[in-house]
Amino acid sequence: MTDESLEKLRSLLTAYAERLASAQPPSKTGHGIAERKRLACADCLRKIVRPVLDRFMDELKNAGHDASTRDHTDKEDAYPSVALSFTPRTPAAKSPETTLASALMFKYDPRHGIVVQREVKPSPTKRRVTIGGERLGMIAVDALSAPWVETKTLTFVEDVLKAN
Repeated sequence: MTDESLEKLRSLLTAYAERLASAQPPSKTGHGIAERKRLACADCLRKIVRPVLDRFMDELKNAGHDASTRDHTDKEDAYPSVALSFTPRTPAAKSPETTLASALMFKYDPRHGIVVQREVKPSPTKRRVTIGGERLGMIAVDALSAPWVETKTLTFVEDVLKAN
């Protein structure tokens, strides 16, 4: 990196730091209605959806598959979401076939409440089209329940296993 580039970078960083220092901190005294709804949804996703997805993840792992959950309920710059990623594994004795990770996501949409989306990716050797971004359903935040989450998750797992 040249000296000229370093000086330019330093001046940009200094100007940015000064701008942040002079800016007033955001008001924490009260949240608007939209922000309160977003926070309430994040709480529901954390308390209702995440435990169900964690139980599914544990069962899938115990059965020898790859699974993980992602929790984006504490981010302030995005709508809250919780997801389950699932990669079915075939027994090594049958074939060395690889599969791709499929995902199920429960996310907040201010217009619709909780939206459930899935992306089912079949094995590349199956030569099927990937089902991407398909909606499994929507539900109001206050109507969200563990049985509803279980139903959507079971449907997702069944579709992934069928596709692979």
